Amino acid sequence: MASNTNSHYIVEAVGLTKIFKDFWMRSKAKAVDNLSFHIEKGELFGLLGPNGSGKSTTIKLILGLLNRTRGRLTVFDRNPHDVSVKKYIGFLPEESYLYRYLNSRETLDYYGRLFGLERATRRKRIDELLDWVGLSQVAHRPVGEFSKGMMRRIGLAQALINDPDFLILDEPTSGLDPIGTKQVKDLLLELRSRGKTILLSSHLLADVEDVCDRMAILYGGRIRAEGTADELLTDSSHTVLQIPRIKSDETITKIEDVLMQTEGVSIESVTQPRQKLESLFLSIVEKAKLEQAATSGALHGGETASFLRRDAKGEVLIDQLLQEKNEVPLVEEHASTPDILENTEVLDELVKDKKQDNLVQEAKSELDVPKGADSSMIDSLLDDQTDQTQGDK
Repeated sequence: MASNTNSHYIVEAVGLTKIFKDFWMRSKAKAVDNLSFHIEKGELFGLLGPNGSGKSTTIKLILGLLNRTRGRLTVFDRNPHDVSVKKYIGFLPEESYLYRYLNSRETLDYYGRLFGLERATRRKRIDELLDWVGLSQVAHRPVGEFSKGMMRRIGLAQALINDPDFLILDEPTSGLDPIGTKQVKDLLLELRSRGKTILLSSHLLADVEDVCDRMAILYGGRIRAEGTADELLTDSSHTVLQIPRIKSDETITKIEDVLMQTEGVSIESVTQPRQKLESLFLSIVEKAKLEQAATSGALHGGETASFLRRDAKGEVLIDQLLQEKNEVPLVEEHASTPDILENTEVLDELVKDKKQDNLVQEAKSELDVPKGADSSMIDSLLDDQTDQTQGDK
């Protein structure tokens, strides 16, 4: 799916302000206060902040669910209320509000119909997405019976059913286990490699740190800090040296002497590095899976859906071919006219020869009369049959 805009910015906000008012139109709360930021095409942008900092309000303004009080906001170079841009956006809200009586397959089919997807395309994508989010074995259970983690999984599949150019995720890993969390982060990196633009809002700072290109930290409806992870997190007051384990304390003493002589500083602490808890957890689960341990919960999913991968060929390739066909200049079409005429003449000659062969065969079949047959007797019988038929009429 391709967007209709060539703008470098997918989202651009200048002086964006949203003030909620009470029944008497008095200012009740300023959720967003003079916010200015942009999200570049193909960028994974993180929106951080504590509860009530304005993250969800900003997302609702981008989606056109709220009207801004002041400022300017564009999405794909258009007003957020423009319906034509909705088909390029996928949205996962903080709380998934789905029809409880529909099962997973019916839910995804419903949203696929809203985007106008063909039946064959819907069925293929539904199968791939359910396998990816690990809900294939419970595809026929009503979503109202799902746990919070399973609801997040089906909600994420719903946000991806239309293969959006711009993906907005509000707390996507909330309620997911560490394997589901890692799976979502891997998908975000894969989508970014395909040129997708992603807005990620999360309270889990480690998730944002692992995947985001840039991030903005909100407080009180204002941006307090903005930049890349390296720009915001680099500690310029310390230096980290990573070397194989030192077994002798004497070596450490010598290193400290060198530091005192050259830099005038001493070693603050000596510790052994630790692996992340996420890495330990994943290794334990992978070992259990190899042992084929039984589980009654949601599976951890299969491969990323083919239409979301960078090497996807199916409908993405067809769209590219159709687009290239529509972009062929008229000059080239006129230039190829002699070849078309030449091919037409050859086809006419072949058809003409075929007709002549048929006529020869028909004429030959009329003249082929068995030896010794009396032609006059046959003709008289045919005439009698014709007269009888006319008399019956």
